[in-house]
Order: sequence, then structure tokens, then C-alpha cells
Amino acid sequence: MNDTVTFDPACVRCPRLAGHLAAVRRDHPGYHAAPVAPFGPGNAPLLIVGLAPGMHGANATGRPFTGDHAGILLYHTLHAFGFSNQPNAVAPDDGLVLKDCRVTNAVKCLPPQNKPTPAEIRTCNGFLAAEIDAVAPRIILALGRIAHDAVLRAQGLALAAHPFAHAAEHDLGQGRRLFDSYHCSRYNTQTRRLTTAMFEELFREIRARLS
Repeated sequence: MNDTVTFDPACVRCPRLAGHLAAVRRDHPGYHAAPVAPFGPGNAPLLIVGLAPGMHGANATGRPFTGDHAGILLYHTLHAFGFSNQPNAVAPDDGLVLKDCRVTNAVKCLPPQNKPTPAEIRTCNGFLAAEIDAVAPRIILALGRIAHDAVLRAQGLALAAHPFAHAAEHDLGQGRRLFDSYHCSRYNTQTRRLTTAMFEELFREIRARLS
């Protein structure tokens, strides 16, 4: 893969994911069911990295965290801290605009059971590395351990030297910081592993760093 490519809408490099998407297209002909492009300005100082598109969210709508439960807390929080013009994300034509923030995923295609394999994460990592280089964010927010590990690999850094923990902060070099959060999934929010207050406190710190 050319390392200048940040996204390939026709990517079929992972046979299992390509086959899964083909099946989803047959069962849900109205779904996007293809690699999901990043969303937001190409020079955003904040890059948010999630895991992968959700079956009935981004995989259906074609926009990260749009139309599913995980996007509820994320986009409400982005709006509360001035990173978006509205708090809801339901469809690509809903008028949502991000400011100073870009949202992407470690894996661009829907994985079965929301679980990409290590090989699939590595295959997609080149896209993330190229995107980080192109966007040059000052802060990266990783939603969950898989996203955290993917960012470190994309930056050529040792995972063992940068352990994942909610609200942890890591120096990536080049004036860039990585912040960690538990993923804003339905499971994490309903079990209160991740609360609105916890998420907002993290964004409060990020906003202060970007001011």
C-alpha cells in the first residue's frame, strides 16, 4: 500500500472482512456496507480514533459513530465542548459539521461480532499511520485499548512502554499527545464503566490543552 493513502473506499485487503461486507450488502441492500471514511477537517488538532464501524451505525450510514448508541455520548460531548455544531448524529445528510476535530477508526470495515483479528488491525494500520501524518493532530484520543494500540503501532512506539488506562496521557513525540478513554459503547455506558462525567472530564482537559 502506498503510505500516502489515508483511505481506500474500495479496499478488500482483508478477505474475511470483504466477505462479511458482501453478505451484509445482500441482507441489507440499503446499508453503506463498505469501508467507512474518516469524518472531519483534514487539519484538525484533535483526532479521535475508534475501533471499527458498528453494524447498524457507521456500517449502515457510512459515517463514523453515526446512527448507533456509541455515537450518542461522543457527539453530545463534542458539541458540549465546541467541536461540533449540533449534538446528534443520525445520517450523513443531517447537517453535522465538526470543528477542530476529526473522527476515524483503527479498522475501517465492519468486523464480525465487532471483533477484528490482529492481522486485520495490522493490515489497516497503514491507513491510520498515513492519516496521522497527513492530519498532524496535536492530540489523539483513543477510544478503547484496540484504538490505543493501533495509534502506538502507527507511530512506531512500543506498546509496553505506554499502557492503556482511562484518562492516561502519553507523549508520542513531535509535540503530540495521546489520551486514552474507555470506548463509549453501549456496554460501557450502561454498566457505568464509562460515565458522562468521566468522558466530559477528559474532554475538558483536551479542550484546555488546545486553547
